[in-house]
Amino acid sequence: MRMIFIVANPSAGRGRAARIIRELHSGPSDLHVAGILTTQSPGDEARLAAEALAHGATTIVVIGGDGTFSKVAQEILDSASSCALAVVPVGTGNDIAKTLGVYRHTAADVLQLASSGKPSRMDVGLADGRYFVNTCGFGFDSSVLEATQNVRFLKGDALYIYSALAQLYSYRGVTVTIEGANGRKTQTMLMAVASIGRSLGGAFRIAPNASALDGKLDFCVVGDSNVWERVRLFAGALRGTHVTLPGVTSLKAARLSLTFESNPTMEMDGELRRALSRTVTLECVPKALVVVAAPGFPL
Repeated sequence: MRMIFIVANPSAGRGRAARIIRELHSGPSDLHVAGILTTQSPGDEARLAAEALAHGATTIVVIGGDGTFSKVAQEILDSASSCALAVVPVGTGNDIAKTLGVYRHTAADVLQLASSGKPSRMDVGLADGRYFVNTCGFGFDSSVLEATQNVRFLKGDALYIYSALAQLYSYRGVTVTIEGANGRKTQTMLMAVASIGRSLGGAFRIAPNASALDGKLDFCVVGDSNVWERVRLFAGALRGTHVTLPGVTSLKAARLSLTFESNPTMEMDGELRRALSRTVTLECVPKALVVVAAPGFPL
């Protein structure tokens, strides 16, 4: 029998997660949820995941966004557990829910999958000693994420689109040296994103050819450009056609290193962090994470 624990971020979705938690507490118990653990402050996710694992969890269902899912995944991976991970998407971008095919699933739908579905495995990325389950980005990507934190009147895809447009005209490119199996190259770039999943910030199909099953990261490196070319890039990224534009390099690799002039700020699964050094090595860890996904997913 599966032992299902829920790790929930009640502040996710601007109140929506809290409502789901209340409904679960008052609803029927036929899905045999062993416990509902809620975060009280940033950083609680790892502690609660460890608590669930210590109590014999075979599946953890996250109620929250990409950041909450990623932090619970980090704890599962660090502990070398075979515990499966699922998500009820109530975050801003909900990119991991798209990878797992549960973007439009309700809490009841996800719990039913967790209870009766067959878990599968997906690749994860590793950068700077931390795992990521969707994206790790540098340059424009991390700048846009930082800008979203100052916008309170929008949510969901609209928040990322608005913030990206605001940064489109003012962001300055950064110099980076990229080193991998195909050699070494130094260039001024607008951004670089390593992806497991296909979407970023909900609205942008940053890696339309990415797969969570192929044992490789999908890299999109965009050279710096003028405002008009940036507008074309923005419009193309919404549809996933930006990879055909001049100045955009798209490639698959199991490992790649990026060296900056100083320790870069990077976006990892919707969270900002400062790299430990000027050089960040990104690599794929094939099929490392057990997940609960809709039939036919992850892709």
